[in-house]
Amino acid sequence: MYLAYIPSPSRGELPLGPIPLRGYAFCIIIGVFVAVWLGNKRWIARGGRAGTVADIAVWAVPFGLVGGRLYHVITDYELYFSEGRDWVDAFKIWQGGLGIWGAIALGAVGAWIGCRRRGIPLPAYADAIAPGIAVAQALGRWGNWFNQELYGRETHLPWALHITSDEGGRVPGYYHPTFLYESLWCIGVALLVIWADRRFKLGHGRAFAVYVAAYCVGRAWIEYMRVDDAHHFLGLRLNDWTALIVFLLAVAYIIVSAKKRPGREEIVEPEADVPGGPDAEAASPEAEKPVEGAKAEGAKTEGAKAEDAKAEGAKAEDKGGATAAPKAAGEDKAAAGASSKSAPTAGES
Repeated sequence: MYLAYIPSPSRGELPLGPIPLRGYAFCIIIGVFVAVWLGNKRWIARGGRAGTVADIAVWAVPFGLVGGRLYHVITDYELYFSEGRDWVDAFKIWQGGLGIWGAIALGAVGAWIGCRRRGIPLPAYADAIAPGIAVAQALGRWGNWFNQELYGRETHLPWALHITSDEGGRVPGYYHPTFLYESLWCIGVALLVIWADRRFKLGHGRAFAVYVAAYCVGRAWIEYMRVDDAHHFLGLRLNDWTALIVFLLAVAYIIVSAKKRPGREEIVEPEADVPGGPDAEAASPEAEKPVEGAKAEGAKTEGAKAEDAKAEGAKAEDKGGATAAPKAAGEDKAAAGASSKSAPTAGES
């Protein structure tokens, strides 16, 4: 008898009128919103513009969903294309089945398109959203709980997951909640990336590479515990080999990138409004006041110049009047003299 265990939901959806709210899809949607929110905060802190992360996510998210589904369908093709299976089920994404490897690979293509349209370096964008992707994975894994899938071996631990469904070859019982292990691991990865980014000033895609490497380590041991059907090579599941290869590539990128491009990007988005920068000061109301004051001072100066010009004109008029008075007096004296001289001549006649 199990005294403690994690119960499974009796159903994987909630009816909301004619449209059912599926737990798997709900977890993915919440994860996307959290990833964009956290990525936006980190992007602004790096000197980017608010809203840029969401604009690029419009490209990255659809590409990521398609890539994740393609990876799952290709690696588990027998679930959809073998005898007795319906290939149409390959499009029923709400029933579960997204491969994180395909989601990241094709999502990166979508992000590259969005970054290219905005003139933004993809590595800088990847560094900003890396912790958010890890948190989105942590939330998305709870969709597996709603679908009662991707659990591990049988266990008697008090946190065992109680599987009640017998559909799709499931055997009711108590198993390792590998979905929970991976969810907690992804939260730890997000915290690790945030700490390492602050501590070592990671740039040029190295924060994203830390996320990839750390996730691969956790995925390897969690994948080893799972009991669902999977392709095996040399005794290891396909996803274990994928995790190993991707881990080595991420570590190699960190080493090579640190040597070739040390430090962090100084500018992540052209013409971004950096807090406290000249653009922000010019756009703020406080910055407009000095400009208005300068205009008022300029108007006063122009007024003073006009007054000075009037004063100079008045002085010139005064000087001109003073000069004209002596001239007029001299003319009067000359006229008087001429009159005195002409009087005797008239008498002699």
